Amino acid sequence: MKLKSKFVKLSPLQRLYHLDIPVIGLTGGIATGKSTVAKYLAQKNIPVINADHLVKDIYRMKEVQRYIETHHPEVVHQGQIQFPQLREKVFKNKDVKAEIEKLIYSHLPEAFKQAYSKFQHPQVVVYDVPLLFEKNMSSLFDLNVLVYAPRKIQRDRLMVRDNHHEAMADTILDQQMSIEDKKKKADLIIDNSGTEEELTAGIQLFLQQVFESI
Repeated sequence: MKLKSKFVKLSPLQRLYHLDIPVIGLTGGIATGKSTVAKYLAQKNIPVINADHLVKDIYRMKEVQRYIETHHPEVVHQGQIQFPQLREKVFKNKDVKAEIEKLIYSHLPEAFKQAYSKFQHPQVVVYDVPLLFEKNMSSLFDLNVLVYAPRKIQRDRLMVRDNHHEAMADTILDQQMSIEDKKKKADLIIDNSGTEEELTAGIQLFLQQVFESI
């Protein structure tokens, strides 16, 4: 699967981790369907690396667990990180948030490279990154793709999926960059404001648009 030349915008020195193949940044907002799109792409044998999965792997590292147990023992129970407590602490304390992010991000390049090494001579890779725009990463990708659904649909899906009431759903959405702001920053949009069938058609159109062959 080869990206059309007009979408190959960066040199290896400019690209994420200096990769010598094009990298597509895939992002979205909560409940927009980004994970569904990523899964579909993977099923089409397009290499996909999921940033959230990398972070989970990093948290399993003994070095990281030891650090958190040493510096934040109150969020560790019987040698296991208690993520609800850790999330609460990070949410309430900006210094702790910066500290934990620095810890995790210091291991992210190696985790990415390990995931990337499992692919056999790929011609493109998709990096599924929820906070792509929030972390100002867009310049590292040849193409930035947003899975989009308007806020009202995000809210409705959150209420159904996670059994949140409307006020809680809005609180969660308020903590993220507006989906409309992300839409302005994206190079391409995959619209997921309709049915599953319409999303599938949108993904297929995207594939035809950006790849030389399907």
